[in-house]
Amino acid sequence: MGEEKKLIIRPQKYGGETSVISMRMPKGMLADIDKIAADTGRTRNEILMISIEFALEHLEVEKKSGG
Repeated sequence: MGEEKKLIIRPQKYGGETSVISMRMPKGMLADIDKIAADTGRTRNEILMISIEFALEHLEVEKKSGG
């Protein structure tokens, strides 16, 4: 037949105690985040956490030159 389909659930990278933060962002960006949340059935918080985790995993810090 075909390939067997599997549901793969990966553990969360971050867990434990959480902190509440506040940040400012352009209204248009917030609207985009809310649209993604609505389209995917996830909460705004989930979209932000997924996005920040992705950014941290793919971030490259550029060193200052000179001194």
